[in-house]
Amino acid sequence: MTTNKTTEFENFIRGQDEAAWSRALDALLPSIHEVDRNATRIWFAFFPLALARALEQADDPDELARKLLLQGDYRLDAQIDASHRFLYGHRYWRETKAAVLARAAAFAFGADASLADEVRAVARPAAERARADESLLVGISAVALMTLAQVGQEKFAATPGEAKLGGRLARQSPAGILRERERDDSQGLLGFLRTTDRRWTVVWDENRDGARFKMVDRQEVASAAASDKRDYSQTDPRCTAGEGPIPVQCRSASCGTCWVGVVAGAEKLSPVEERERKLMPQLGYLDTDDPRPLIRLSCQARGAGAVTVAVPPWNGVFGKYLRRARRQGGATANAQAAGD
Repeated sequence: MTTNKTTEFENFIRGQDEAAWSRALDALLPSIHEVDRNATRIWFAFFPLALARALEQADDPDELARKLLLQGDYRLDAQIDASHRFLYGHRYWRETKAAVLARAAAFAFGADASLADEVRAVARPAAERARADESLLVGISAVALMTLAQVGQEKFAATPGEAKLGGRLARQSPAGILRERERDDSQGLLGFLRTTDRRWTVVWDENRDGARFKMVDRQEVASAAASDKRDYSQTDPRCTAGEGPIPVQCRSASCGTCWVGVVAGAEKLSPVEERERKLMPQLGYLDTDDPRPLIRLSCQARGAGAVTVAVPPWNGVFGKYLRRARRQGGATANAQAAGD
């Protein structure tokens, strides 16, 4: 049964806008363990609040999805317990969900209520229950509250909350994972003489053994992925059989299908060039001057070392739509203020 307190908590969380979430994430990042610092930022880029709100407020969400060329699993309510599998903190999802619901039941709204403080108020008891360092729970707690913000508390509470771990991520400590992410492939005894034939490992899912492929030095990540001839079309219809685990269509920075999050090794990828930089804001994925951001088009990013990436479950073209909606919203607000 929903109490007044839980309704109050949901209203508070769902009432936070993009700017509030951005400020909260900036404040929380130093408290997030290094193993999840990039992954947390990537998750927030994979599931932008603005797009979720646009679909929620649309008269016909399916028609809007078609208009924005959304493909794959873009609805967070269909993957509440799975969207964050690439975070180390995913293993503590059950404890985190329980802490969110307990916080909702005890919530007391105050004028000084802070979104970052609410994340910490979830992470603290979740860490105690999991007997883990609190820094490992901060990122997944922020993810949990953003998930609630997008899907609502009823749907959030209804899923079983089971973590689905496997492969290397389930068997290693945070320190071990960080060491492995940083390690470049050995090029053999005469590796220092190698130039164009050097090869690097790209890990695209730390939860799956064998979820990796080799990338020739300075090769685009998407092109390297095509060397993996296994059929991924059965698990991700956006993939073409024999073309690797990263969905790709144009290979020329025109469609945006091949976007990925760079969990580790962003500094080993080529800097963003003009074509990629112009397209990313149009797609809606990212708008930054960072020469090596955490969100990349894999058909443009060329590797010079081992990297770890996360493949988003969807893609689309929504940047222009959201910018137009913000302008219209601002104009409406100004008109209302003038009328008042």
